[in-house]
Amino acid sequence: MKKRILIVDAYNMIGHWPELEKLKKADRLEEARDKLLYILSDYYKQSNAEIIVVFDAMYVPGLSKSYEQYGLQVIWTDEGQTADSYIEALAGKLQTRLTQVEVATSDGAEQWTIFSQGALRKPAWELYQDIKRAKREVHVAARQYQDQALVRRSPFSDEQLDVLAKLRDDLSK
Repeated sequence: MKKRILIVDAYNMIGHWPELEKLKKADRLEEARDKLLYILSDYYKQSNAEIIVVFDAMYVPGLSKSYEQYGLQVIWTDEGQTADSYIEALAGKLQTRLTQVEVATSDGAEQWTIFSQGALRKPAWELYQDIKRAKREVHVAARQYQDQALVRRSPFSDEQLDVLAKLRDDLSK
C-alpha cells in the first residue's frame, strides 16, 4: 500500500470552510489559522496520512519557516514565493511509486499542474466533508464501544454469573 501524503493549501481552506471563513471576515485570521491546524490534527489521527500544511508568506519578509505542530508539518513559504508554487514543487518531489500525494486546494491553475504530476486533487469543500465524516465515524464507534461497555458492567464473569443463576434456580425449587 502506498504511503498517503496530504498537502493542504492553508488559505484555500480558510477561505472555503464556513467557520474559518467567518473568523477571517471578523479580522481574526490568526485564530482561523490555529483552528485549521487543530481540525487537521484531529483528521491526521484518523486518516493514516502524513499532512503538510502550507501557508503563503509571500508578502511577509523573513517569515519562511517549517515546524511540526499537532503532528502536522507546517510550512510558511519564502518571501516572494506563493503557496501554489511551493506546493506544485513539493508534490512533484513527493509523488513516487511508493507515495500517493493528495493536494487539498481550490486553485484552478494549480489543479492541472497537480494532475500532470500524478498527484490527486481534493477540493477544499471535499476535504471539509471528509473531515466531518471521519469525525462522525469516530463518535459512532466510541458510542458503540461505550454501549457495549455499559452492557458488560457486571463485576462478575460469565462463569460466576452461571454459578449464581444455578444457585438461584436451586433455591427457588
